[in-house]
Amino acid sequence: MAVNNSVFDIAVIGGGIVGMATAMELVSGNGLRVIVVEAEDRIAAHQTGNNSGVIHSGLYYKPGSLKAVNCAKGRELLYDFCLKYDIPHHRCGKVVVAVSDDELPNLDKLEKRGIENGLKGIKRLGPGEIKEYEPHVAGVEGLFVPDTGIVDFVRVTETYAGIFKENGGELLLNARVFKIDRRSSEIVLHTTAGNVVCKNLVNCGGLQSDRIARLSGVEPGLKIVPFRGEYYELEKEKHHLINNLVYPVPDPKFPFLGVHFTRMIHGGVEAGPNAVLAFKREGYKKNSFSMKDSLELFFYSGFWKMARKHWKMGMGEMYRSLSKPAFTRALKRLLPEIRKQDLRPGGTGVRAQALEPDGSLVDDFRIQEARNMVHVLNAPSPAATASITIGKTIAAIALQRFDLG
Repeated sequence: MAVNNSVFDIAVIGGGIVGMATAMELVSGNGLRVIVVEAEDRIAAHQTGNNSGVIHSGLYYKPGSLKAVNCAKGRELLYDFCLKYDIPHHRCGKVVVAVSDDELPNLDKLEKRGIENGLKGIKRLGPGEIKEYEPHVAGVEGLFVPDTGIVDFVRVTETYAGIFKENGGELLLNARVFKIDRRSSEIVLHTTAGNVVCKNLVNCGGLQSDRIARLSGVEPGLKIVPFRGEYYELEKEKHHLINNLVYPVPDPKFPFLGVHFTRMIHGGVEAGPNAVLAFKREGYKKNSFSMKDSLELFFYSGFWKMARKHWKMGMGEMYRSLSKPAFTRALKRLLPEIRKQDLRPGGTGVRAQALEPDGSLVDDFRIQEARNMVHVLNAPSPAATASITIGKTIAAIALQRFDLG
């Protein structure tokens, strides 16, 4: 039986921040019947609700890439949105620290890239100037990036959902999609909460986006590989060691930024994450395991090609996951005073990393169109920061391509 016996103009699969931002834009003055179909009992249950809450500046992204363009626009739209809807946030800035001279060439590249991406107020720091921002942090040189901030992305997503529903949108929870049929001019989503009939489909399924594409008859040409990021939190008496955000100079060969310190919007300081291969797509615990997810991964040739290329990094991340002293040593590079007893286990998140058949990690946003469908196959960081802009982009594609009568 169809939900509400209705035929929706558009169904959006996925109630994360990208899905809700897209849905919010789709109902904005368009008179469309739109439904968001979410597998969990709440929105923002996975990547959105388990990230570090950082509003990214756009420092790291290749100039002209979808990441860079969307982050620059989306960041300012998000700050304005938070002000308008009274969402707690803070444009606190961050310090990127080079701890040795051999990291200085990459720090130079970051500074140049940030300027090319239009960031204002970037400041190069010497050792003494680093101490002015972060008195307990050690480094040979650094960058202060003022546009970085912190926010509660679950609160942002809930606000998107409120606007969506106020404009006539419908939200269906506990509705995991397990089958998709095409019937003439309609698409039928078979879900655990009943069937949803729609004319057009937008897939913002995050960790399940490639599977949703395949269910709909579209070959995405990639596989989602889950990486679990594990955090510690500083004990309360050690919060004074970090003022705001402190990041290392990242290794450009990898899509991960390295362990860093983040002051959280509701208090406390987070340290991490490492990036460990997860054996379950929603595997938030070290012992989380899914036979289906693991077999699918191990039978994918792209996984083994990636593993051959990056096995040393992977082993290091796994060792640090299992060893608190090793994790502490990584943090000591930035914060020499930190001790393992200053850390207690924090949260975890799972990143949906798209992987090509040749073993290369998809770095930029990947959106694939099909008849009456748009599939968002890769929406990595800064997707939360740029969610308003990404939502507008996806909605514009849909409004242009879909047959909306």
